Amino acid sequence: MIAIVSSRRTCRAAVAARFPPPAGRSPPPRWCAFIGELQETLGITGCPAVGNSLGGYLCMYSALQDRARFARLAVIHAPGVVEPRLVAMNLALRVPGVAAVLGRVVRRNPLRWAHSQVHYYDETLKSLEEAHEYGDPLASSTGARAFIRYLGEALNPRGLHVFGRELRRRRNTGEGFPVPLMLVYARQDPTVPPRVGPRLHALVPDSELHWLERSSHFPQVDAPDRLAGLLAGFLDAI
Repeated sequence: MIAIVSSRRTCRAAVAARFPPPAGRSPPPRWCAFIGELQETLGITGCPAVGNSLGGYLCMYSALQDRARFARLAVIHAPGVVEPRLVAMNLALRVPGVAAVLGRVVRRNPLRWAHSQVHYYDETLKSLEEAHEYGDPLASSTGARAFIRYLGEALNPRGLHVFGRELRRRRNTGEGFPVPLMLVYARQDPTVPPRVGPRLHALVPDSELHWLERSSHFPQVDAPDRLAGLLAGFLDAI
């Protein structure tokens, strides 16, 4: 899909799993500072951007901190509202020893674990090469700990509450989201429930909300042409 989109523009892709978490505790504002530093290093501050899943949530949070970071922002199946299972996950990871046990479970067979956690509409599209792409960074104790920190800190319900309050304030005062925003969700997504899309859109009524049918949490694999068409139309409207 990157090849389709990049045929009309220069693209830069950053994969969070390939970067260590910021030092110390890393709530969303720390991650947003990292995004800003990465943009400055690459010379792409103020670019149109696509944020995927957790990265989409952090890009929205980053735009709220500094509207100059993006010209436009497309967000694909991002979490962004407090869900009971996120609260449960956060509480569980705060119990002493749980994070260490989870790390050992992941490292026991990172390829199988990654394979089981990647959800496609058509499961036959899964491959061993893909399992290595997601699983290899989790094979070491350092990689597994970093992954668990991503989940526990970036998706902390406290940060989601702060994010939601700011969106409500902007909506209620007529201030709106800092940059043009497009939300894309799949109706068959077990990772980020489809109900998140309308809830987030209700907080940002000036955003666009688009649905992808016959797609799951990885529309770049399930529906690359349809997704690329949405992204190209939105990103080109500068």
